[in-house]
Amino acid sequence: MRLLAIRLTASALAVCFAFTALDAQEVTKQQVAGITNFARLETTIACGGATRPEAIAELKKMGFASVVNLRMASEPGNDVAAEEAAAKAVGMRFIHIPYDVASNDPVVGDRFLAEIGKPGAQPAYIHCAGGSRAAGVWMLKRVLVDKWDLEKATKEAADLGLANERVKQYVLGYIKAHSK
Repeated sequence: MRLLAIRLTASALAVCFAFTALDAQEVTKQQVAGITNFARLETTIACGGATRPEAIAELKKMGFASVVNLRMASEPGNDVAAEEAAAKAVGMRFIHIPYDVASNDPVVGDRFLAEIGKPGAQPAYIHCAGGSRAAGVWMLKRVLVDKWDLEKATKEAADLGLANERVKQYVLGYIKAHSK
């Protein structure tokens, strides 16, 4: 009887660990020509920094359906029109949501969550200049849509590149204001 109880407990633990492993995806970093700080969350999303339009075709080959550019149009090296044209040329959805860290406008979070939730938007490549804003808006989705706890979502966002303190404060404030 005791052996049966041990086996049942071990089986239950194995099932729990299996579901935990399925829920938590691993962040991998790789070099992609034309992209700074590329960090991929298995097949769901990838976050990156400055991205040149010529890198878009490679993202399509990697299986991404959308490109979300969070950079202000005025940021040095950001060519929104060329990036949009490159995305459309390979059949990808292009979304530009200018995110000014100085203002931390809640419209950025509102718009990102609406766009990323549309059918066919994922897998998505999300980028800004360095990766912090991209990882931050993804954290909004994890907490508010996927219902992840804050600790787990914060760790994933840090792994994806969330390092800017102003972005962290924006994300935490947005989550607090929009939690039910």
